Amino acid sequence: MELAATAVGIGGIFFMFFLLLIGVPVAFALGTVAVVGLFLVSGVTVTLAQTTFVAWQIGTDFVIMCIPLFVLMGKLVHHTGIASDLYSCVQKWIGHLQGGLAIAGVFACGAFGAVTGSSVASVATMGSIIMPELQKFGYDNKLATGTLAASGSLAILIPPSLGLVFYGILTDTSIASLFIAGIIPGALLVILYSIGIYVRCKVTPKLGPTGPRYSWRERFASLKKTWPVFAIFLLVVGGIYGGVFTPTEASGVGVFGVFVISLVMKKLTWSNLKASLYDTGVISAMIFAIIIAGYLMSRFLAVTGLTQMTVDYVTSLSPNKYGFILILLFIYIVLGTMLDVFGIMILTVPFFFPMVVSLNIDPVWFGIFTVIAMEVGLLTPPVGVNVFVMHKVAPEVPMKTIFLGIVSFTVFDLMVIGLITAYPEIALWLTR
Repeated sequence: MELAATAVGIGGIFFMFFLLLIGVPVAFALGTVAVVGLFLVSGVTVTLAQTTFVAWQIGTDFVIMCIPLFVLMGKLVHHTGIASDLYSCVQKWIGHLQGGLAIAGVFACGAFGAVTGSSVASVATMGSIIMPELQKFGYDNKLATGTLAASGSLAILIPPSLGLVFYGILTDTSIASLFIAGIIPGALLVILYSIGIYVRCKVTPKLGPTGPRYSWRERFASLKKTWPVFAIFLLVVGGIYGGVFTPTEASGVGVFGVFVISLVMKKLTWSNLKASLYDTGVISAMIFAIIIAGYLMSRFLAVTGLTQMTVDYVTSLSPNKYGFILILLFIYIVLGTMLDVFGIMILTVPFFFPMVVSLNIDPVWFGIFTVIAMEVGLLTPPVGVNVFVMHKVAPEVPMKTIFLGIVSFTVFDLMVIGLITAYPEIALWLTR
């Protein structure tokens, strides 16, 4: 019986990857395999009970309620034009440097990530704002699209991050600690990306021409329009860090803050409110579907014994802490060629978290490592979710060009993984 269950589990995994490769959405691929697999192994009664229970548990979980609220916060910032003001300000300060408009894009994406936890939303929003500007000044398409696709992924590391929220839910790790731990690695990536762009454009000026130079008066005047983003970030993260609210409460406070600021600035209209709510509904439904299907898939794999077999196999290799991290990095990069962040997490974290505990790896540190590794996955062919979104923003740029453009940025991601592995305090200092 156990052998038959294991065979069903292995067959289910192969069939899931087949569905993903032919373009079936992640939630449907995971859900179909999980439900059919549970039916074959446990029967119709257990399958119906598990499906109903998981859907109810996820739909009523207080912590998970912060996901649609953080999405709504980012969508309001996008549709009310606050995101455009953000880039306009940054490019006035540094756009005159070699490659300055692209560097401004990195900083703007990082700042936008501080009010939305979705990398897809970040690429779609900031890409549509910044890409026309880069094309106007003759920036190399490979550099321009690579910069925006890579910088958009910062949103799943810089708080409030949906990736860190989901990791915290899966592992019962403090989401507040994860948010705080993401700040320094996120800032480090912004700096490395910017230095990389500047050096490349300095060596080859035609890659990133200089933009217009603005007076000091215009620069300081532009700061007036950026205070909403920093106010919301301080309100949300400061409130969590100070113990004033939980992450879920902070998400509600953040949405209310953006709503009030938009009204005060006279940027909120009925049409952009409707657009924000519609987009939030679509994105949240997609995320919740993936989470529910992923939980069902995890239970299916546990019933078939594959979860324990995988843990036993990795344990049999007797890896030390660094060997284990290297194995996981390889797994994340491979899975990143086919799945998105939530799909990868739901399939891997429940498997390997017991080993994280047994090897005395800090759960907060492991969450930051996992999310940065996911960033690499978001840029890796053949799926590379951020690359596909960037291609929709700039359809005239071939996919191959965008993938080539992100190569140097994935190197920086791997560098930061190496740094936080060698010096864990980079990620943990603020939490302590």
